[in-house]
Amino acid sequence: MQVSKFGGASVKNAGAVRNLLEIVSHLDKPQVIVVSAMGKMTNAFETLVQHYFSGERDACNAQLRFIKEFHNNIVLDLFGDLQNPLLSPFRECVQQLELRLEQLPSMHFDYEYDQIVSFGEIFSTHIISAFLKFSDVDNKWMDVRHVLKTDDLYRDANVDWKLTTELMERSFSFVDTSLYLTQGFLGGTFSNISTTLGREGSDYTAAIIGYVLNAERVTVWKDVPGILNADPRIFPDAQKIDSLSYAETIELSYYGAQVIHPKTLKPLQNKQIPLYVKSFLDRELPGTVIRQESPKIPVPVFILKKDQVVLTLSPRDFSFITEENLSRILALFSQNHVRINLLQTSALNFTVCVDRKDSFAKMVDQLKEFYSVRYNDQVELLTIRHYNQPVIDEKLKDRIVIDSQVTRKNARFVLQSS
Repeated sequence: MQVSKFGGASVKNAGAVRNLLEIVSHLDKPQVIVVSAMGKMTNAFETLVQHYFSGERDACNAQLRFIKEFHNNIVLDLFGDLQNPLLSPFRECVQQLELRLEQLPSMHFDYEYDQIVSFGEIFSTHIISAFLKFSDVDNKWMDVRHVLKTDDLYRDANVDWKLTTELMERSFSFVDTSLYLTQGFLGGTFSNISTTLGREGSDYTAAIIGYVLNAERVTVWKDVPGILNADPRIFPDAQKIDSLSYAETIELSYYGAQVIHPKTLKPLQNKQIPLYVKSFLDRELPGTVIRQESPKIPVPVFILKKDQVVLTLSPRDFSFITEENLSRILALFSQNHVRINLLQTSALNFTVCVDRKDSFAKMVDQLKEFYSVRYNDQVELLTIRHYNQPVIDEKLKDRIVIDSQVTRKNARFVLQSS
C-alpha cells in the first residue's frame, strides 16, 4: 500500500488535473491519494474569511464569486459543462459554503478560518474524484475530517493518534476500491468540527495516513525534479540531491529550506517509511528519497531568508545577560509568535535574527520596558550547510556582512539586502 500527495501547484488548472490523471493511472495500487486546494486557492479562501469575519459583505461576495468562477472554469474545461451528475457533490458543497457565509460569524477568527478555508480541499477533491471517474479511473472519495481526528486547537490542531488509527484502519479497508482520494491539511474534532493542521499540513496528512496504514512508501509530487541544494529562483546553479536522511532533512528545514517539515517526517521515521519527492512534470524522473540512512550530501546547501530583522537587546543597567533575562526575553518572543532564526549572546547583548511579522512592533514595545533595543530592518540571512571556504568567499563577494556565526557544519551570515 502506498500514499501519494499532490500539492496545489500540481492541480492548479485543468491541464494539471489531466496530468494528475496520467500519473495516478500508472501508480501501483492499492493507493491513497492526498490532494491540496487548487493553485493559490488557500490564499483566496483566507481572504474570503477575513472579509467575512470583518463584516465586509460586498468584498466577501466578490471574493466568493472569484472562487466559484475559478473552480467552474476548471470544471468546464474538464467536463464540458457544469451539470455532469458526477459533480453533484461539488455543487452541494458550493451551496453549503454560500449558506455558511450568510450566517453571522462567531467571535473566534481561528475557528471561522478552519470552517471556511477547509472548503478549498473539499472543492478540489470532489472535482478531481469526479474527473477520475469520468475518465474511467475508479476511486472512492473520503472525507478526511471523519477519520483524522484532532483536538480543537484551530489552525494548528494536534492529532488524536489512537482514535485516528482506529478510524483509518476501519475506513481505508480497500475492500471495494483500490484507490482512495482524500484531502490534505484538514482534520476534525470528536464532534466533527473542521480543523486544520497548520504549515505543511497536506504533507503531514500523507505521513499520518502512511504511518497508520503501514505504507510501503509515501510520495510527494512537486513542480521540481526533487529536493535541490538551493532555491533555483535565487541560485540558478541549484543541483538535485538524490538522497537525504531524516535527520539531515530536519536540519535543512530548521534553517529555513523549503523541503519537508519535521512534523511530516516524524511519523515516517518512527516506522522507517521512505519519503520520495518526485516531479509531477515528469513521473519517470527518480526524484529524491528521504530515509533513515543516506550518504553525505555531496554539495553545499544554500538557504537564503529575506525580509529579516536583526535585533540586539542590552540591559539598561549594564548588568549581565542572565538566565532570568533570557527567560523573560524568550517568553515575549513566544507570546508574539516571532520565530528566532539566529541567536547569539554575550555578557551585555542578546542578538537575534527574526522574521519580520506584524507582531514585531508590539514585541519591541514590550521589550523596551526592560531593555535597550536596537535593530536593523530589511536584512537577509544566508545559511551555508556543509560549507567550504571557497564557497563562502564566492557567496559573500560584494556583500556587506552585519553578523556571522560559524559552526562545524553551518556558516551563517546576516547580510544587508542586495
